[in-house]
Amino acid sequence: MTDERDEQHGEVSLRGVTDDDLFVFLAYEHDPEAVRRSRFTPRPRDAFLRHWRERVLRDPDCLVRTVTVGGEVAGSVVSWTQEDGRRYVGYWLGRPYWARGVGSRALGLFLRLERVRPLYADPFGGNTASVRLLERHGFERAGTVRHGEDEHILLVLHPAARPEATP
Repeated sequence: MTDERDEQHGEVSLRGVTDDDLFVFLAYEHDPEAVRRSRFTPRPRDAFLRHWRERVLRDPDCLVRTVTVGGEVAGSVVSWTQEDGRRYVGYWLGRPYWARGVGSRALGLFLRLERVRPLYADPFGGNTASVRLLERHGFERAGTVRHGEDEHILLVLHPAARPEATP
């Protein structure tokens, strides 16, 4: 387990995903404000669980961790390889953990585990907090991509880039 102390809110840690975590992730994915900010359409319960159980957790290419704060499930961080060969990172935190530095600490911890570079991310362009978080960790803007009707920012962490040092 990898962790970092948050003096105000407890320890931010990464651990393996358990089946019970999936139900927390599902609730976070269905939060209306999270949907608005991410422009990600939440999946129905069965489709969500099937995706996580059969695709994410069984795929040896996926590196996936549960983010915890003080032992409570705060969200997830995952990396995977797209069909075009690019390696991507994505994360999802529950609203109670936004704007507390949890995402920054969790991504910093994850980038110590995920060593593949270049590493890509493509947050929705209107999700400025997510774009800034990635940029603080050394990701650089590399263009835009479209997902449906929404424009997303393509960011890349190059091999020479060093993730933000975390205390």
